[in-house]
Amino acid sequence: MMELSNGDIARLTGKGFKKEEICILGEDGIPRLRNVDGRCVFLSKDGGTCMIYEHRPTGCDIYPVNCDEDGNIFVDEFCKAKRTVSKEELRRKGADLKAHLRMIDEEARSRKRKVTRSML
Repeated sequence: MMELSNGDIARLTGKGFKKEEICILGEDGIPRLRNVDGRCVFLSKDGGTCMIYEHRPTGCDIYPVNCDEDGNIFVDEFCKAKRTVSKEELRRKGADLKAHLRMIDEEARSRKRKVTRSML
């Protein structure tokens, strides 16, 4: 599932969506875009279009560029548009993705620290 930053959530809730409707919080403290029946909550019923394209999360904008657990950047083989990604776009979006993931990880650490302090 697509990881969301605080900025992604703020942008979507600012458009009238309720946080509970659009994301779930993982055990790792990272919010992720909610899926319904294995599909993104914002994918149209016919599965052809994103209903929030102009306001989509950063990870969706960067896709089909992805990153594995070792930090290797690649183009998702399952994406129909995989052959349209140039080497320059892969490099640029890969750097953007790594920065985005670092920010999400820091937000999750901050969220955990707040929970820990509130328990004291």
